[in-house]
Amino acid sequence: MSTKVFLIAAVYMAIMTAQSQEPRLAEFLQLVPPSASFTKWLESSGEVPPDFSAMPGYAPLPLPLSPVINGVPTPITDIPGWRKERERLLGELQHWILGTVPPPPTNLTAETIKEDTVSGTRIREVELRFGPDHKAHLWVQLYIPEGPGPFPIFMTQDNHRGWAQIALRRGYIGCVYAGADTRDDTDSFCEAWPEYDWSRLMRRGWAAGRCLDYLATLPEADISKNVLTGHSRNGKTSLMGAAVDERIAVAISSSSGVGGCIPSRYGGESQFTEGIEHITRNFPEWFHPRWRFFAGREHKVPVDLHHLVALAAPRPCLLSTALNDTVEHTWALQHTYLAVKPVYSLYGKPDNLRILWRPGGHETWTEVIERYLDWCDLQFGRGNYEFPETFIYPWDWQGWRDRATLAFTPDSLPVREFGSPSPDDLRETVKTLLGQEPPCGATPLMTYGTLKERLLAQYGRDAAGIGLERDQLVFGEYVAAEVYLPAGTMESDRKLPAILYLPPFCTPTGYSAAYRRGEQAYRTLAQAGYAVFCFDPIGTGRRVDEAASFYERHPNWSLLGKMVRDARAALDAMEELEYINKESIWAVGYESGALTAMHLAALDERPAGYGLVCPPLPYRLDTDVAETGGINRWAQERMLLPQLGVFVGQEKRVPYDLDEIMKAQAPKPLVLVTPKYDRFGPTPEMDQTVVSLKEPYAALNAAENLVRVSPDMYNHFDVSMQRVLLDAMNAFRQK
Repeated sequence: MSTKVFLIAAVYMAIMTAQSQEPRLAEFLQLVPPSASFTKWLESSGEVPPDFSAMPGYAPLPLPLSPVINGVPTPITDIPGWRKERERLLGELQHWILGTVPPPPTNLTAETIKEDTVSGTRIREVELRFGPDHKAHLWVQLYIPEGPGPFPIFMTQDNHRGWAQIALRRGYIGCVYAGADTRDDTDSFCEAWPEYDWSRLMRRGWAAGRCLDYLATLPEADISKNVLTGHSRNGKTSLMGAAVDERIAVAISSSSGVGGCIPSRYGGESQFTEGIEHITRNFPEWFHPRWRFFAGREHKVPVDLHHLVALAAPRPCLLSTALNDTVEHTWALQHTYLAVKPVYSLYGKPDNLRILWRPGGHETWTEVIERYLDWCDLQFGRGNYEFPETFIYPWDWQGWRDRATLAFTPDSLPVREFGSPSPDDLRETVKTLLGQEPPCGATPLMTYGTLKERLLAQYGRDAAGIGLERDQLVFGEYVAAEVYLPAGTMESDRKLPAILYLPPFCTPTGYSAAYRRGEQAYRTLAQAGYAVFCFDPIGTGRRVDEAASFYERHPNWSLLGKMVRDARAALDAMEELEYINKESIWAVGYESGALTAMHLAALDERPAGYGLVCPPLPYRLDTDVAETGGINRWAQERMLLPQLGVFVGQEKRVPYDLDEIMKAQAPKPLVLVTPKYDRFGPTPEMDQTVVSLKEPYAALNAAENLVRVSPDMYNHFDVSMQRVLLDAMNAFRQK
C-alpha cells in the first residue's frame, strides 16, 4: 500500500471512529447534569466514554485476590502473585480514577523559613523544592518534641494541625504540610510535571512522600515509624499517598467516603449516598475526569476504591467511620473490609486491618484522634491497645446457613419457567420464605421515643420544607416515624391521600437521602398534596446498629421479613391518623424499598396502589451476576433474605417470584418507573417483566391501571425522577 493510500485510509478510519463515538458521548451527556469543568476537559482531551457494550462489567465487589482479567478468573495464592496484581491495580486506578504521578524526585532541597522553641517544642517551618528546575514546592511545618529522639512521625494536612498537637503530646513529631484546602502548594507540581494528569487529591497524597524525603534527613526522626492520616477528602488523600509510597508505615483513613474507602459499586446514588456523578461534578479536581464516565455504570469500572485500601497491605491500616456519617456508607465499608482482609491474611497479618466504628456524624473530636494514636502506638510497639474486630451488619451467610432451619430447598421444588402459573398459596409461600415470624402484639400510637430536633438535623430532617408541616409518632415495635404534610393539614378537617414511603438501604441517614440532587423525595411527594409516612428501615439511620445481632436473635426469620412487618405496622398507624384517607394509601418504594413494597403487597391488601421506582427484576430473570449482582445481592451481600441464597444458580426453583406478586395486585394501580440505563434492571429483562404483568390487567379490563415510564436516565431518585413518578400517580387521582 502506498503512503498516500495509507494516509487516506487512516484519515477515513479516524473520521469513521469519531462519528461512531459521537453518539456515545451525546448519550452520556444526556444522562448527567452539566459540568463546566468536565465539558472543558472533554474539549481539550477529545475523550469520549468507553464502549460500555464491549467493556466487561462486574456488579459484585471484585475481590482483590480473585481478579477477572480479560474475562479469565485469575486467583492469587502467594505474595509474588499479589505484588504483580498490586502493580496492575495501581495502574488501573491511576488511569480511570486518580491520574498518573511522576517518579519520586532525586533533587529535593529544604530551606528553613522559621524555627522557634516553645515550652521545649521546636516548631520549624520549611520550604521544600524539587522536580525539574525545582519548580515544585511544598510548605511543611514540624512540631518536634523535646529530647534527642528519634521520634515516630505523625503526618497530616495543614487543616489538621490540631491533630498534630495531640500527636506531639504522645511523643510524635507532628508534620503538617500544604496539601489541604486551607493551604495547598500542589498546583506547583503541575507546573513542574505538565505531562502527568494527576488529580488534586492524588497530588496531595504524593506530597506526603516528599515530607518523608525530608524527614529522612533528620536524626531526630524515626523514618521507619510514620503514619499518614487525614479526614474526609484528606482521608482519601492519605490512602492515595500510602498507595504510591510504600515507605508510609501506617495509614489511617478517617471518614474518607466514596473516592476513599467506599467503593462506588456499593456506595452510590442507588443507596442515597454520594456517587460518582455527584462527587465529580461538585469536586471536579479531586479525581481524574475520566471517572465521571461511569456515573450509573459503576459496575463497568475496571477497579474500585476498596482496591485502594488493598494497596496498603500488609501495612497497618485503620478505617474510621461514624455510624451516621453522611459521606460514608457503613454497610459498604464493611464490605471493603471483608474484601481486603484476605490480602492481609495472605501476608499473615490479618490484625493489621481494622474498622474503628464511632458514634455521630462526620465530625471528629479529641478522643477520636487519641484512638488513632492508640492504633499507631500499638503498631510501633509503644502501647498495648485493644482494637477488636466487630461488624455491625450480618455478613456470614454460610454461618447463617449452618444454623438456620430451611423452609425450602431447591431439590424439593420443581423447575418453573418465567411466566408459569403462580403457586396457589402465594401469600403463605412468600410468608414462609420470609422466615418464622416471632410473636407480635398490638400497641397504640405514642409520642414517647420520637426523635428530638438535634437528631432530626443529624439525619437531614431539620425542617419539614417549604409549605409543609411534620407530625411525629412511635408505632409498632418502638419505631419512630415522621409524617410530612401540606402546611395546615393537622388543624383542618381534611383527609389526604397518603404514601407509605419505603426508601433504599441508606445506612447513615435512613429514609432521608444523605447525598442528593435537589429536593428529598418525601418532601416532593408531600408538596404534591400527599401525607407521606416515613421511617428508617432496620439497619439504617437511627436503627443502624439494630441489624448487627439480628440473626443471632432470630436465626429463622429475615431482615426483609422485619421490614415488611414494620411496613404493615405503619399501615396500621396510618389508618389511625385523622388526616389520612385510609382508602387512598399508596406504597412507594425505591430500589430495595421497592423489594419491601412487593413483599408487603403479598401479605397486605390495604394499599390502594403501588409506585415502584427502579424495582428489582424477578428472581428468574435476575441471573446475570456481572450486570446486576443477581439474587445473591439480596440473599448474601445484604443478608435481607438469606433463605433466597440457597437458590443462587437455581433461580427457576424459587417457590415464588416478584412478578407473580405484582400480577396478583391487578386491577390496583401499579406505576413502574424503570429508567433506560438501570444497571440493576436492564431494559430487555424489564420489558419481559412488564409483558408478564400486562396479562392479568388486560383480563380484568384494567390495562390503563398498569403504567410503566422509562425515562432516559440511570438508577437514581432525583427531582426529575420524582416528577416522573408523581405525574403517573396524579393521573389516578384525577380519575
